[in-house]
Amino acid sequence: MKMKRMKKALSLILCMVLIVAMALFTTGCNGNAGKETAAQATVATEAATTVAETAEAATPTEAPASETVETGAKLATKEVTVLGEGSKSFEFSVVDMDGNETWFEIHTDEETVGAALLAVELIAGEEGQYGLYVKEVNGITADYDKDQTYWAFFVNDEYGTTGVDTTGIEEGTVYSFRVAK
Repeated sequence: MKMKRMKKALSLILCMVLIVAMALFTTGCNGNAGKETAAQATVATEAATTVAETAEAATPTEAPASETVETGAKLATKEVTVLGEGSKSFEFSVVDMDGNETWFEIHTDEETVGAALLAVELIAGEEGQYGLYVKEVNGITADYDKDQTYWAFFVNDEYGTTGVDTTGIEEGTVYSFRVAK
């Protein structure tokens, strides 16, 4: 029984070492520097610490929900940038072509999501026959005429049924733009 427990602990330690090695390798190879790399290293360290604590205590540990978001098999810290001023607020995320997600908390007195995002300069586009055609979000351009990509608007993880410039702001609702092909 003691040998079986020892093998299990060794397996968990080996997994922890592999997770840290993969995280460091990925961080070193992605070409990013500074804050993002440090955040990725922190996430890898937190994951390795969780594996080590699990091996020691033989019970899973839980992180406070306000600090981390569990996505599949990995833990990711959700950093939120606060923009604007006003009595209304909503969460807004941007997902680029590589799947990187950036979170914002928008404060505004505007009536629509589009007006609020234009006011804090998170989106840019041109007026079309169906309303605002968003070509740029958070400094990232997606233009169907050039590269067959576009910004898809989502409300609570569902494809938006109205345009961003006609969607009213509702407290507790999460809005997002994601690059689509």
